Amino acid sequence: MLTCDFLVIGSGIAGLSFALEAAAHGEVIVVTKRAREESNTKYAQGGIAAVLDKDDSFEKHVNDTLVAGAGMSHPRAVELCVREAPDRIRMLQSYGAHFDLAQGAAHADESSPRPPPPSSPSGTPELDLHLEGGHSARRIVHTGDMTGREVERALVLAVSSAKNIRVLDEHMAIDLITLAKYGGPEVCAGAYVFDVAHGKVEKVLARATVLATGGAGKVYLYTTNPDVATGDGVAMAFRAGAEVANMEFYQFHPTCLFHPQAKNFLISEALRGEGAILRRLDGTPFMKEYDPRMELAPRDIVARAIDHEMKRSGAEHVLLDITHKDPAFIKEHFPGIHAQCMGYGIDITTQPIPVVPAAHYLCGGITTDLDGRTTIPGLWAIGECAHTGLHGANRLASNSLLEGMVFAHMAAQALASIERAKPWPDVPDWDVGEAVPSDEAVVITQNWDELRRLMWNYVGIVRSDKRLRRAARRIALLQEEIAEYYWTYFLTRDLLELRNIATVAQLVVECAAARRESRGLHFTIDHAETDPKMARDMVVKRGVPAHLVPGGSAGAERGP
Repeated sequence: MLTCDFLVIGSGIAGLSFALEAAAHGEVIVVTKRAREESNTKYAQGGIAAVLDKDDSFEKHVNDTLVAGAGMSHPRAVELCVREAPDRIRMLQSYGAHFDLAQGAAHADESSPRPPPPSSPSGTPELDLHLEGGHSARRIVHTGDMTGREVERALVLAVSSAKNIRVLDEHMAIDLITLAKYGGPEVCAGAYVFDVAHGKVEKVLARATVLATGGAGKVYLYTTNPDVATGDGVAMAFRAGAEVANMEFYQFHPTCLFHPQAKNFLISEALRGEGAILRRLDGTPFMKEYDPRMELAPRDIVARAIDHEMKRSGAEHVLLDITHKDPAFIKEHFPGIHAQCMGYGIDITTQPIPVVPAAHYLCGGITTDLDGRTTIPGLWAIGECAHTGLHGANRLASNSLLEGMVFAHMAAQALASIERAKPWPDVPDWDVGEAVPSDEAVVITQNWDELRRLMWNYVGIVRSDKRLRRAARRIALLQEEIAEYYWTYFLTRDLLELRNIATVAQLVVECAAARRESRGLHFTIDHAETDPKMARDMVVKRGVPAHLVPGGSAGAERGP
C-alpha cells in the first residue's frame, strides 16, 4: 500500500501544475500510464490564450469565449480563466518555459549594444502573440508551433527535481476507491493502480485524489490525440458515481494532416490565423460560402464546412494553402509543421496541405465547481477531463492549456489546508479472483477497432437519431463482451483503455441522444435548429439517465 496527501492521476499541464503547487503543502504521488512527458499537452501546437497586449482586454477575451460557447459557457468560469491567464503564463515562465518574444526582443546579438526589448505593462519582455480563429485580438502565447512540447518539458523538469513529488511512470489507474463500497461514507480515498511493467495492482490511498487524465480522442477512428487519450478519468469517475456533463460536445479539429503514414498530426489553428486558405481540390476557396469570418470562424463551423465539402464532392480531404506567404515567414513561425510535412514529402512553402477533420477535444467531462471539486467528496478533477463550464458547447482555440493551469491553481489553493492527521481507512487489497492469462487478445483488438469506427460513422461531426440508436445498441453489446473479458483474464493496459473508451462512447451517445437540438459542436440532421429551452447542461450519472439540469439557465453556477 502507498499513501500520500495528494494522488494526481495524469501528467499533462493540469496534473503537473497542480503537483508543483500542492507539493508545498504535502506529499504528492503522480501516476502516469506511460512516460511522464507523454500527454495531450505535449502535442499542443497553437499556444495559450492570455490578454497581454495593450490593445486587447479581458472583456474581449471573455466575449470571444462566450460567443464560441454558443450560449452554454458559465460566465463565472470564463471570467476566472481570462483574468487568471496572465499570472498563469508568468508561473509557467517561472518553471522555465520559454515563449517566443516579440520582434526586437528575440534573436538579438547579446555581445553588441542594443535597446531594451519591448515590454508588457508588467515590465516583462513582450511576448510574440498569434491570432487564431474566434479571437478578436492577438493573444496566443506560443513557442513556435510546438508550445505544448516546451510547456511539458519545463513542467516535467520542475517536477522531476521537486521535493515531495514522486512520479510513478508506466502505472495506470484502474478504478477509484470509494469508502461507500466498504460500509463507510461516500468519499474517494484513492485508487487501485496497475503497475504495467510488473503486471501487479497497487493500492494508493490519498487525502485528495485529483483526476487530470486529459481527453478521450481515441474513442474516434481519426483523432489528433496521442494513444494515451482514452478518457480514463471520465470513465473512472462515472463508474464511481460522479456526475458527468455535456459529453455530446466533442470538438473536431478542422485540420489534421491527411497522409497514409501520418497517424494523428495536427495542423495548427495558427496557420489560418496567419492567412492560410481552405480550398477544394480544384483550388477554389470555399469558407466564404459558410461564414463571413471565413477561415477565422470557430472550429465547429470550419469542421462542418470541411465535412460537408468532402461528402458533397466525395473527396477524401480538402487543402489548406499558405503558399502565398513568404517561405522564410512560414519556416520561422511554423518550424515543426514545416519539418513534419517535409518528412511526408510535402513542402508547405510551395504545396497546399491535404487536411481532414479529426476528433480533438472533449468539452464536457466530470462536473466540478470553480475549485475543481467533483460531486464525490475527496475527488477533484482538472484539465480536459473536467467540465468547469468554461468551454460551453464549443471550445475557443488555445483556451485548453489555460483551463488546465487555472483550475490546477484553484484546486491547489483550495487543498492547501487539507486535513493530514486522520488515520488511513481500512481498504482491502486488489483481488484477482479467478482471472487467468488471456489466450484470445484478438478480442481487444477487434472491439477496439469496431468501437472507434462506429463512433466515427454514427456519432461524428454530423449525427442523426437513427445513427445514435444504432450506436447505443452496438456499444451495449461491446460492453458486455469487454466486461466478460475483464473479469476472466489478467489485466493489461490495452484492456483497461478499451474498457474506458467504451464507457466514454456510452456517455457521448447518451448525452447526444438526449440533446434534441443542434448547438455548437453537436449537430444533428433530425433537430437542425437551436432550441433556447435546451441551453442547459446535459448531466448523466450512474443509474440516472442523461437529463438537462432543471431550473437555472446556461451559465448558472452549480455547486457539486
